[in-house]
Amino acid sequence: MRYDPYAYRRSRRSVVMAPRGMVATSQPLAAQAGIEILRSGGNAFDAAIAVNAALGVVEPMSCGIGGDLFVIAWEAERGGLTGLNASGRAPYAATIDYYNSRGHEYIPDTGPLNWSVPGCVDGWSQLLDRFGTMSLGQVLEPAISYAENGFPVSDIIARDWAGSTPLLKPWPESVRVYLPGGHAPEPGAVFRNPDLARSYRILAEGGRDAFYEGEIAEAVVACSRDVGGLFSAEDFRNHASTWDDPVCVDYRGHKVWELPPSGQGIAALQMLNILEGYDLAETGCLSAETLHLQIEAKKLAYADRAVFYADPAFADVPVEALLSKDYADRQRERIDPRRAAVDVPAGDPILQHGDTAYMTVVDSDRNAVSFIQSIFRGFGSGIVPERTGFPIQNRGQLFSLDPAHRNALAPHKRPFHTIIPAMVTRDGKPWLTFGLMGGAMQPQGHTQVLCNMIDFGMDVQEAGDAPRFQHFGSAEPTGTPMEAGGGRVNVEEGIDDGAFQRLEELGHRISRSSHGYGGYQAIRIDPESGMLHGASEPRKDGCAIGY
Repeated sequence: MRYDPYAYRRSRRSVVMAPRGMVATSQPLAAQAGIEILRSGGNAFDAAIAVNAALGVVEPMSCGIGGDLFVIAWEAERGGLTGLNASGRAPYAATIDYYNSRGHEYIPDTGPLNWSVPGCVDGWSQLLDRFGTMSLGQVLEPAISYAENGFPVSDIIARDWAGSTPLLKPWPESVRVYLPGGHAPEPGAVFRNPDLARSYRILAEGGRDAFYEGEIAEAVVACSRDVGGLFSAEDFRNHASTWDDPVCVDYRGHKVWELPPSGQGIAALQMLNILEGYDLAETGCLSAETLHLQIEAKKLAYADRAVFYADPAFADVPVEALLSKDYADRQRERIDPRRAAVDVPAGDPILQHGDTAYMTVVDSDRNAVSFIQSIFRGFGSGIVPERTGFPIQNRGQLFSLDPAHRNALAPHKRPFHTIIPAMVTRDGKPWLTFGLMGGAMQPQGHTQVLCNMIDFGMDVQEAGDAPRFQHFGSAEPTGTPMEAGGGRVNVEEGIDDGAFQRLEELGHRISRSSHGYGGYQAIRIDPESGMLHGASEPRKDGCAIGY
């Protein structure tokens, strides 16, 4: 049953089409920075870093060099996919005993005890060294210009910025940098960040070592010492990204690729494996029957996510078993089409076998980059080291303090991670490069967008405009309790009253909400014409730009 795009009128954008290169991201000035690099001779990898650096200036609550990044890359000349995990690790001084001795049952959600080493800059360096054609200084120039000369703050970013005011207020340096005059910038206000421009110039001259062994590392470690954190110079010196092979499942003839844990990307693959056993085109887009199946598949995948997903350097993560079709068959048998599940424990995959920013770039050679970068919560920890101009992430908050958990905190261990880039190939070539930011919404959003395109025949823009749901479940990889009684479901405008009422009858605790459904960006490569089809959804300030 094909979806009628005109049934959803909150915003309707046309697909952006272009022959040579394209950028899609959540802020127009950042998208333009990437186009500028492509037009000046850079490739998709150069442009993606330029976009990311610009987003760190113009959307600072979502990303920046105080955070981590993940990439799925298609190198056209070699014809292969590669994955980069540029996430950081816990400080060497971070132990469960340390937190327990201070009365913490969970990692604190404020202050410096939720810090992990920022991996972003090393990720930039790794990408440029392996695939880039430009220097770090060249790709940082657009961002430096925005930071020094200022830019007008866009509407949705201004709203999110203001929402983070209470987090920033306790920290004088954070107030000085990000709350000029004591408040967040209004929409259209011109904001400058000369301290961040200075940090970018230090990186342009000194490269990644300037961040991990030089002046910036010294500033972050000094800040950590001053505010009661655990960072040491050794934590920064010993940081390194890893190149990981993406993993995939086949969904109705499309190979959908995600990165393996420590991230949560395989939750989307698990959901798709389960849903492949149903004729969603027959039950129809946004029907109660289809939504029920998608929600129940999400519950099953996230129950596994809460138990099995962790840093594979420290724990056995049964990725192959979790993604097997046999396991999906067994999981599907747990879904009751007539009733919402209330208690959903993790499955047994071994039975058979004993606030974030996303950007995507495709260049004229058809190199393709699916790139996501985050400082986790809006403005991360909220703490800005002196004269650096950027906040430090709070990603360490996602560790568990249960020593028996796969995701238990340990020195120099990566926490479970939420940010996930994705790519889809057909006939061995990229067909779609996309992502959808938004914490635990991300695998849910990936799955809904792909069902929209593959099952319901939507184009790349319709798939992002269509209404979404978000299910809030009963467990997290941190061990923190969440919603009980089967969780609850928020649905967006455009899901009609009949479907809403039927979901209630099936036992779902359901409500309408206008926020929290993520931010989708995508580029589809038309397999026949080779043209680029870009999309950027209306829930963010961004756009797709091509040339």
